[in-house]
Amino acid sequence: MTGPSQRKYRRISTRALLLGGAMCALAGSPASADDRHSGYYYPEPTSSETYVSRTQTLPDGDRRKRVLYITQLTNSMMNNPYPPQLAIFPKGERAEKLIITSLYDGAFGTVYRMRGLLALLTARSRTTEFFREFRVEEVFTFLDLLKLLGFEQLTVTDGDAFAHQILIK
Repeated sequence: MTGPSQRKYRRISTRALLLGGAMCALAGSPASADDRHSGYYYPEPTSSETYVSRTQTLPDGDRRKRVLYITQLTNSMMNNPYPPQLAIFPKGERAEKLIITSLYDGAFGTVYRMRGLLALLTARSRTTEFFREFRVEEVFTFLDLLKLLGFEQLTVTDGDAFAHQILIK
């Protein structure tokens, strides 16, 4: 694969890496009232849900591992021949909160687009050696990967008016 096809594949691959799918049921609970990131990194969440993971946090799932994982994701985006389409970064004293923000208009502005992003991230997560080694690639989602690393909350925002928050249990 060369030329435009290779660039298109890399673009799809990167989106898949940065976007993932969750089989979450909408819980309808309001966003946390003590969310100090709301209003600064994203608007007040308009919807929220709780995802109950099928796994536990790894014993070494600490702040350092979470920051390293997100740094690797960001570096892979920066190696593309086009500007990143989203920013992904950890927050919280223990880097236990993950924020995904669209960097262009019209993306992730609905819960359905946000779930499409999560579906792509799940597809990418399932190709990792880690998931294959433990034979969970057909079961675990991107949100399960976040739980393994020790993330407790994911907020996805269009960077304008929409924010959806997922508590990871």
